[in-house]
Amino acid sequence: MGDEVQLRAVEQTDLETFFAQEHDPEAVRRSLFAPRDREVFMNHWARNILGDPAVFVRTAVVNGDPAGHVVAWWEADRRFVGYWFGRQYWGRGLGTRILTLFLREERTRPLHADPFAGNTGSVRLLERLGFRRSQTVRHGENAHIMLVLDADT
Repeated sequence: MGDEVQLRAVEQTDLETFFAQEHDPEAVRRSLFAPRDREVFMNHWARNILGDPAVFVRTAVVNGDPAGHVVAWWEADRRFVGYWFGRQYWGRGLGTRILTLFLREERTRPLHADPFAGNTGSVRLLERLGFRRSQTVRHGENAHIMLVLDADT
């Protein structure tokens, strides 16, 4: 675990990295998340993420470089967490370390996540951190696993 991992506020220059990561074909395949064009992406970040005081977002930094982001937001009465890391950071235990840091700052519980059921790496990561499976939900034609991190975790 020689990599230095930290979280910091999102900087405008991070958005280019996040945009490129969202367009990585393997990440798209695993997440089943359709990448947005540049204008839609930048507007979403400006209005819905950085422009919403109820959203908590951090840039994940590994060895000084932006490696991705972690974000928490409200959907109706549920608080959700989501994340996206560049492919070069996968499979190195960094997701666990990054999310552990994030969960120390984001204290809302219960906290929900709903990764695509076929994204077994993401499901396992969340379960390692104490999230439990609560149900399967559908987003369009695709099954997602609803995971919950309870107040006592």
